[in-house]
Amino acid sequence: MKLAITAPNGKMGKLVIREALKRPDEFDIVGAIAPAGRDYIGHDIGEVAKTGAANALAYDDAEKVVEMCDGVVDFSTIEASVEVLRACVKYKKPLMLGTTGFSPEQEAEIEAASKVIPILVAHNTSKAVNLIYELARIMTRVLGDESDIEIIEMHDSKKLDAPSGTSKELGTAIAEEMGANLMDIADFGRKGRGVREKGHIGYHSIRAGDISSTHTLMFGMEGERIEITHRSYDFGTFAKGSLDGILFLLDKEPRIYAYKEVLGF
Repeated sequence: MKLAITAPNGKMGKLVIREALKRPDEFDIVGAIAPAGRDYIGHDIGEVAKTGAANALAYDDAEKVVEMCDGVVDFSTIEASVEVLRACVKYKKPLMLGTTGFSPEQEAEIEAASKVIPILVAHNTSKAVNLIYELARIMTRVLGDESDIEIIEMHDSKKLDAPSGTSKELGTAIAEEMGANLMDIADFGRKGRGVREKGHIGYHSIRAGDISSTHTLMFGMEGERIEITHRSYDFGTFAKGSLDGILFLLDKEPRIYAYKEVLGF
């Protein structure tokens, strides 16, 4: 597969390059899409990611790179992702979309693009996290009516959006099992006085230092509670998952796919 990658100097971009280079039988990196004005434009992206030569360059022209590839893995900024999305639509190339924090208008543009190209919207490409989504659905079906459900997520101080895309996807899975819309039952943080509202999902976002991605799901009941926690120690896990995701999209029909479909759920 001829692969394009975004943000080669970003945390995830570097890891996607590293992991793709380990799979030469599956991936041939044709280039990386970078913001205009960066001093590494025109340089080998292996130099940028410190992986050794990748024999592919960094470009500041999204359309040029997308035209050359068979699919794009995107972990970048919202603005860059929208630019890449439009290029993918123009050249009808599949997109593994790992960027989070889009506005409702941008979400609508992604939805419209999925009528033309296959898009994997994956806030988290960890197999373990996607298994937790399925466990959350099961627990909600069995225990949802008698539980107070809380989601606590922790990330490093540089993460821009809160709550995390992963925690919102987790909450969405639970809300769907309840027959509700997440935004109607989510309480983002608490202050003041008042009894906890039954049937709501509490959200708590922690941003500090270099904390790696951590998500805890709690079902609190009378006399007992269940806690499931996922901690990421190496973001390479997500890079590997994203590469599996873009391979999954090859030859798929245009629509939005969820990562659980990559795993066969």
